[in-house]
Formats: sequence, structure tokens, C-alpha cells
Amino acid sequence: MTSPAGPPPTGGGSEQQRLKLLAVTACPTGIAHTYMAAEKLAQAAASRDIDMKVETQGSIGAENILDDNDVSNADGVIIAADKDVDLSRFVGKRVLTVGVAEGIHHPEQLIERVRSAPVHTAGATPAASASGGGKERSVAYKALMNGVSYMIPFVVVGGLLIAISLSLGGHTDPSGGLVIPKDSFWMDVNNIGVIGFTLMVPILSGYIAYAIGDRPALVPGMIGGWIANTGDLYDSKAGAGFIGAIVTGFLAGYLVLWIKKVKVPKFVQPIMPIIVIPIVATTALGLFFIYVIGKPISWVFEHLTDWLSGMTGTSAILLGAILGLMIAFDMGGPVNKTAFLFGTGLIATGNQTVMGMCAAAIPVMPLGQGLATLIRKRLYTEQERETGLAALFMGCFGISEGAIPFAAARPAQVIPANMLGGAMAGAIAGVAGVEDAVPHGGPIVAVLGAVSGVPMFFVAVLIGTAVTALTTVTLVDVSERRRKGAAPVPGLGVVGPLEPALVGVGSGAAAGGAAGAVMAQRMVASSSAPAAEAAPTGTPNVGGTGADTQANADADTKAAAEAEGEVLSGYLTERTVKVALDARDKEAAVREMAGLLARTGKVADLDELVATALRREEQGTTGLGEEIAIPHAKTDAVTAPVVGFARSAEGVEWGSLDGTKARLIFMISVPEAAAGDEHLRILALLSRKLMDPGFRERLIAAPDEGAVLEVLSEVR
Repeated sequence: MTSPAGPPPTGGGSEQQRLKLLAVTACPTGIAHTYMAAEKLAQAAASRDIDMKVETQGSIGAENILDDNDVSNADGVIIAADKDVDLSRFVGKRVLTVGVAEGIHHPEQLIERVRSAPVHTAGATPAASASGGGKERSVAYKALMNGVSYMIPFVVVGGLLIAISLSLGGHTDPSGGLVIPKDSFWMDVNNIGVIGFTLMVPILSGYIAYAIGDRPALVPGMIGGWIANTGDLYDSKAGAGFIGAIVTGFLAGYLVLWIKKVKVPKFVQPIMPIIVIPIVATTALGLFFIYVIGKPISWVFEHLTDWLSGMTGTSAILLGAILGLMIAFDMGGPVNKTAFLFGTGLIATGNQTVMGMCAAAIPVMPLGQGLATLIRKRLYTEQERETGLAALFMGCFGISEGAIPFAAARPAQVIPANMLGGAMAGAIAGVAGVEDAVPHGGPIVAVLGAVSGVPMFFVAVLIGTAVTALTTVTLVDVSERRRKGAAPVPGLGVVGPLEPALVGVGSGAAAGGAAGAVMAQRMVASSSAPAAEAAPTGTPNVGGTGADTQANADADTKAAAEAEGEVLSGYLTERTVKVALDARDKEAAVREMAGLLARTGKVADLDELVATALRREEQGTTGLGEEIAIPHAKTDAVTAPVVGFARSAEGVEWGSLDGTKARLIFMISVPEAAAGDEHLRILALLSRKLMDPGFRERLIAAPDEGAVLEVLSEVR
């Protein structure tokens, strides 16, 4: 635990004493921009005879970590980051927080501005760039993604345990739906899963609040989420679900921020963050939800039930569509529960068609979102694709909550898609007269014999699933294109649909973090570990015989490469260097670079390599600025890791934020099962070195391929 730092300098010290500054750099993927900003800040400080130590929070872990002595002796701290950085260790120091791009493009200005930055106090928000860093996501967006990333494991674990217990230990019961014997082993498994689901909503709320108000907001956020999800506390048959959790998370976070601004006596200040703020915020938020928000929720859903009761004689198509819309809207929340309880109540009266409509709509959301991750993989992070597989499994067992992570991350795209698919499924089941004798949904009830009209039941589910998946990928793709056109995302970092993997506030962890695991990081992060001596300090090796074999092979390859004079661990050779690129546009450049890589014999499918790299460019430019671009692809179109380099005399328009055309272009491609942290290490070292103007000048001036390799051999 780092102790609070001493007060900032007042100017009364010796004039001969050199200024000492600290910096922390971090970008969502933790690859190029993290190290580029670190190098630029270090260079700017050195040119002014200022001592500066820079901590990088990259994909291979935090490096050059700032210790207690560093902090206590520092005159100021610059945080150049596009993700949240824990600032508690910098209490009492001048702290300036900006986006990582500011650290790259305006390091001199940051050094000047940090001298007059406000002193960071316990629990306070840091001083921010007046320009906002230009490209940072909003606080609200980052907070929402933080909650989603911490919630995902609870959804997956809880949902899968419930599904497994139902499939292996459950049976149909005319009076109770799918029943697991109370004293059985599978009931214990089910109960553990229920605990995971019960914690899911408070976790979402708590970590939204934490991202906004830091540790003091965690307790009110979690308790507020629990209250929102417990309808009995405000006389509602169903809690407010994940939508209520989002509301309480933001309320808790901003309430804590407001309380922090209240002036209190000095003797009270030490207990504010651990006693006063949590108690006051929790009590105020809890009572506000119960007495102010909860009552209207209860009233609305009681009248919604009455309205549905009056529709039983209307068109089956209309009623099925409405029930499907409700089931899909909040996936286990109050709207969903109102429709579900309405269908359940009618089973006892002998009307099983309403429950049949609900049963067809219930699995559509998780099945549709899971299918979407399969048909358009490049729109999703690796963690989201894994969550999608879990959602498919949960959907088969009628667990609609499996789609909540997707809806919470992209509500504007996912919820409408869910509702459209749910309405289709409900309407088709209604017109076909599908009946369900038990209060449960999904394919499992049909398999266990509780559904009549099984063929049409599956037709309804399949059509609803397909509609949800296709609508989701269409809306996400349109949203990404619109966002990209408004503000291109810098460098190797990809945000937007991949953002959930980027969060992990205050912990330095990625989302699943997914957080959350963007394309550039995934390009190598799932690979087998390199040989231990090649990995950076603190990087764990991946266990298993296969990983060890791959690691030994990588070590042998690297040793042989160095013996032959190859650079970048042998991934870049004279065959993959071109001193004069012919292409004049980005797509042609990518194709020409892919052709370079193919010279090695390690490209099995040239067209697929090009397509993968271009899809990556659609998600966010890999133009880093400073006349540099690093297109990359993780694909089995290559059989082994390979790196290419080419120069363009006129430059290629790459969409870089600083407006420069790319003259120095590196292309990196690795197979799905390639070595891991070694490539991240090379990317980090390469990014740092490319910030050296002299190094770039030598690369541009190198007359031939051999001279280029000699310059690149400086990357160590």
C-alpha cells in the first residue's frame, strides 16, 4: 500500500534543485500509444533538464512502477491515459490528467501545466485537460463499461450453473414447471448459480458507481443495486433489474462526488471516505429508491398487468408480439417479469397459449446475441465472443439474462434488436397456437415435453433468434461506421463495440475483463507463452505441454534468427522489407504489405490476410501519427508470426489523428495460436523507439533493405 505523498513544493526550496516529475501512461489496449506517450514525455523532460520517471500500464503489465520514494519526492504527476488510473497513491501531489494522445502530441505543454495543476486530495477527481484529451470516452461511458466488465463473470457462472442443474437434475412437474428435487446434489448446484445471478445486478451497479466516485461509492452502489433488484422492498412483484442497477449505479456515483465537495472539519476528513460518505450515500440512495422511485415502478407494473389481462381476447398475433417485446426489453427485469407472471398466472386457468408465447420469446435474446458474435466475429472482442458462447448455452435453457452483458454494453443497438426478435417469436407462437404447460421457456421445455406444437415452437424461436442476430450486427456496424466517421480512434486501440474489455477501474485489470482484449491485444494475447528468458519480468508463462513445446520452438527460432542477423526476434527479415512502397492508398498498401509477408512462405491464404487486416482498419485506424502506421491481423491465414516494413516516399493517407500521412509502415500478423507476450514486448519496444526522431530519420534515410535492418536492430 502506498502511503500518501507529502505536500507539493511551495517554491521555497533551493533553486539549484532539479524539478522531479512522474507520469503514468496507459491506452485501452496497452500497446503502441502507451509507450509512445511515455517516450515523448521522457524526451520532453530530458530536453528541459527535468527528472522524470514514467510508469507504463501496458498489456504486458505495469512497468517502471512508481514506488513510495518516487511519489514522495515528486513535484507533480502527469496522467496521460485513456483508461482509469488509480490516483490514491498521489494524494497531496499536483496531478494533471489528460488523454494519452496529449502525451504524444503535446508533452512540453503538459510539463508546463502540471506545475500549476491542483493538488490531488483523497477521493477527489483529478484536474483534466481543458480540451478533454480530444478523444477520451465520456466518464458515463467508461463507468457503464466498468460495471459490465465486472458483471459478466457473474452472469456466465450463475447462468451456466443454473442451466447445468436444470438439464441434469431437473424434470417437468405440472404444478411447478422444471423442478429439481430439493435435497438433491443438483439443487445445491442450482442454488450456487442463483447466488451468482443474485449478485449480478448489485455488481453492475456497484462498479458503475466505483468508476465515478471511487471506493466510497462502491458500497452505496452495490446496496442500491440490491434494492433495485428486490421488488419486495417497494411492494413490486418484480425488481427493477439491470436497468434499475444502471440507475442506482450512476445515482450512487454522482451522489458520492457531490458529498465529497462538502467542506468538513479537518478532524472528520480521515473518516469521510470509509464511514461518513458510504453511510450517508447508502442511506439516502436506498430511501430515495424505496420511497420515490420504487412506488411508481410498482404502480406502473400493476397497471401493466391489468392491461394485459384485458387483451386475452384480442388477436393472438398482437398479444404474442406485445408479450415478446416485454420479455425481450429488460431480460428478467420488471417488464419481463410482468409478462412472465401474466403468462404463469393463466396456466392455472387452463389457458396455456399465453405462456407458449412467452416461452418462445424467452430464449431469443441470449440465442440471438450469441449468434451475432459468431456471424460477425470482428465486431466483438474475444471476451464478448466467449460470453456469446455462454449466452447460446443459457438460451437453450431459457435463461434470458444471458443477453444482459450485451444489452448493458450497447443498449441502443441490442435492446431494439432483442425486442424485434422477441416480438417475432411471440407473434409466430401466438398465431400457431403453441402452448406451454410449465412456467419456463426455451428449447429445454420442448425437449422435456412441456410444449404442444413443438415444430412451430422451434420455428418461432429460430426466426426470432435470426432476426435478433441480424438486426444486432446491422445496428452495431452502422453505429461503428457513424462513430468512426465522426471521430477516428487513434492507434492500435479499438473502442466502440470492443470497449467492454477495456475497463477495470482502479485495478489495472482489463474487462474480463472485458473489458475486455481489443483486437490489437487479442492479436497476441491468446498465444502460447514464449521462452521464460524472452518474456518480460513478471510475465507468467502459460502452462501445459503444448505451451512448453511452442515456447521452446519460439526460443529456438529466435536464437537462430539472431544468429543469422535477423531483427525483431526474427519476425522481420530482409525478405519482408521494401524501401519504396508502390501503393498510393491504404487498401493498396495493405495488399502490398501482405504480399511482402507472403515472401516468407508463412502466408497460407493471402486474400484472407488482406481481408482481416482491412476489417481491422474498419474498426479504427492503425495510423499512429508521426508518419507511422502499424496495420496488423490475427488470423490463421498465416502459419507463423511475421513482420514486414515498407517506406512510402509520398506517404499514404491512413487517418492518423495528427493528419500526417504514413511513410513508415509496419505490418504484423500472427496466427490464432501464435506465441504471446513476446509480440507485445516487440510492439512496445518498437512503439517507444519510433518516438525517437533520429531513429525515424535513420529509417527514412537507409538506402537499402540491409541498411533498414541495421537500423531496426536498434530496437531492443
